[in-house]
Amino acid sequence: MLRAFPVAVIVALSVTACSKSGTSTPNSGTGTTASSPAGTAAPPAAATAPPPVTPAPPPGAADPPPTSALIKPVPVQLPNVVARINGETVTKGELEKQLTALERQNGGPVPAAERDRIVRGLLDQMIGFKLLLQESQSRKVAVTDPEVDARIASIRQQFPSEDAFKNAMTAQQVTLDQVRTEQRQQMMINRLLETEVGPKAAVTPKDIEKAYAEHPELFQVPPRVRASHILITVPENADAAVKAAALAKATSVLKSARAGKDFAALAKEFSQDTGSAAQGGDLGFFAANQMVPQFSDAAFKLKPGSISDIVETQFGYHIIKVVEKQPTRTVKLEEARPQLERELVQAKRAQETQAFVQALRQKGKIEVFI
Repeated sequence: MLRAFPVAVIVALSVTACSKSGTSTPNSGTGTTASSPAGTAAPPAAATAPPPVTPAPPPGAADPPPTSALIKPVPVQLPNVVARINGETVTKGELEKQLTALERQNGGPVPAAERDRIVRGLLDQMIGFKLLLQESQSRKVAVTDPEVDARIASIRQQFPSEDAFKNAMTAQQVTLDQVRTEQRQQMMINRLLETEVGPKAAVTPKDIEKAYAEHPELFQVPPRVRASHILITVPENADAAVKAAALAKATSVLKSARAGKDFAALAKEFSQDTGSAAQGGDLGFFAANQMVPQFSDAAFKLKPGSISDIVETQFGYHIIKVVEKQPTRTVKLEEARPQLERELVQAKRAQETQAFVQALRQKGKIEVFI
C-alpha cells in the first residue's frame, strides 16, 4: 500500500501502540499480511482492552487541542460543572468518564506533562458533541427504535459472547439503556452531518490528480522482498543448554533445506512462528523497516531462490528463503486513485465538520469554568 496521504482530520487524542515485531504488518499491494518474525510475541497492551460500547465524539467535533506552552492549567480539583453549552451542563463526572475511557484505550494514564492539553482537548470535543446534538434535536433529526436495535446488535457482534458484551459494559461503567441513548445520539449527529457536510465533501478527478502531482514522495514504494522463514524459538533468559539445543535443531533443518527438501513442508513441520508456519513460512512482501534489523539485513542480501545461514534474533534462530525481490517503484495514479479519493473525502468532511461546529459555537453561548 502507498504511504498514507496527509489529511487534516481532527480526531480524538490517542496513542497508537506499534512495533517492528510481534504484530501483523500490512503488505504493499499484495492483499495479504506479513507476520513479523516475532510470531509468538504478545500484542500491544492497548489491543487487549475490550471494544468500546459507547461512541466517541465525531471527528471534527472539536478545534485542534492547543499546542502552546501557554495552555491554561487545568485545576487538580475540578468543579462539579466544568462547562455550560446553551444552558446544558458538562459535569465533572462526564469529563472524567471520557478521560478514563481514553486512558483505557491507550493502556495507561495520561502523562502528567500532557494533562492540561489532553483534558482541554477532550472538553473541546465534548462541547462540539453537545452543539451537534443540540442542533440535531432542534432540526428534529429522527432515529427509529429499530435502527438503534440494529446498531446495538452490530456492537454485540464485536464480542465473542453475550457475557463478554455485558462485561465490557460493566468495565466501562455503562448500562444497556445508556448505550442505547448514546448510540441514538451518535446516529442523530451522523445523520445531521450527512445532510450538512456530506454534499460539501465531494472530490473531483482534478482534485485527485492535483494531490497526486503535488506529493510525489508519498507514492514511492521502497525496495521489498518476499521471503519465507523457519523459526526455532529461544525463550527469553534461556540457559546455554537450551540455546544449544535450539541451534542444533535449526542446523539440522537448514541441512535438510539445502539438501533440497521442500522449504514450505519443513516450515509447516518445524517452524515455531505461529503467524507463518501454517502458510509454509511465507511472510509475503515486506520492506526493510518492517522486520527486526538482523532479519532484514539477511533477507535483503539474499538472491531470489537462495537460503540463508542461520540468523539469530531476539526471537531465536531463523532460516530464511527469499522468493522474490522488488526494486523501488512509483505507485501509478490509477492504482493510488481509490485510496487518495477516500482520504481527500475524509479530509474535506473533517474540514467542513469543523467549520460547521465553529459556526454553532459562534451563535451559541458557551461557558467554560476551568
